[in-house]
Amino acid sequence: MTAETSVLFDAPGPKARTRHRIIAVVGSLAILALLYLLIRALAAKGQFTAEKWATFLDPVTWTAYLLPGLQATLVAAFFSIILAIIGGILLGMGRLSQLRPVRMACGAFVEFFRAVPVLMMMLFAYYLFLFGFQISGAALPLFGVVAGLTFYNSSVIAELIRSGVGSLPKGQQEAGLAIGLTPFATLRLVLLPQAITLMLPSIVSQLVVVLKDSALGFLILYPELVRSGQTLASLQGNLIPTFIVIAAIFILINYLLTRLAHYLERRLQARRRGPKQPELETVMSPTLPGGALEVSGQT
Repeated sequence: MTAETSVLFDAPGPKARTRHRIIAVVGSLAILALLYLLIRALAAKGQFTAEKWATFLDPVTWTAYLLPGLQATLVAAFFSIILAIIGGILLGMGRLSQLRPVRMACGAFVEFFRAVPVLMMMLFAYYLFLFGFQISGAALPLFGVVAGLTFYNSSVIAELIRSGVGSLPKGQQEAGLAIGLTPFATLRLVLLPQAITLMLPSIVSQLVVVLKDSALGFLILYPELVRSGQTLASLQGNLIPTFIVIAAIFILINYLLTRLAHYLERRLQARRRGPKQPELETVMSPTLPGGALEVSGQT
């Protein structure tokens, strides 16, 4: 899509582009001014002194607090992401099923768990595992976090899968049916791979949400990164520097996930396009009668 034409909006003209630049500059200056005032206020309260930051030069700070918290966060996010992807694909296929009972059951599941807050699902799963399955110890908060994140994000991924399949041309399904595939086989072999490739950026963005929402495990005593940082800040009295470091860790991990998504998207699109075809070069051949055109392949 070029800059001159767009389905969603008209391309801005010279005056509109100038106005947009002015708004962008003014907005950036306003944000920088707010950041300056915030940093100045925190510095006045002694939050940026060397003593507050010296804690992070101590290896014990990382080995006893931050790294174990980061490990717990990644463990919860890993299991939640795997289960959410599997559940999302199955629920998405169920919502597209030709069987009405399956379609209605998957639709009810998705609509219910999309509407319930993640924290509420974590709390419900925590007490369900505690009183219903008699689970205790360190596994209990982990199960609560993973269950809450899995139910919510699998429902969101299911909707992404359904939207991706719905956005494909109708000819894709008709072609699968025309060569003798059943509707389920057409969905599984033809439509679903294309839908996943199409919605991959949105799916990975949802996985970033999984990683961030794992911090809600703080409220059910899961020792993730935010809770570990809170414990460290209580001992050292450096709440703001600790949370700045934790925020930087989350930003770095989410940035790496985003770059991974872009890499996977490029690879999948390149695989769908297939190998590059050799270019054709047209030359005048002096050996042919009348200087006829000769087409030769050039890689």
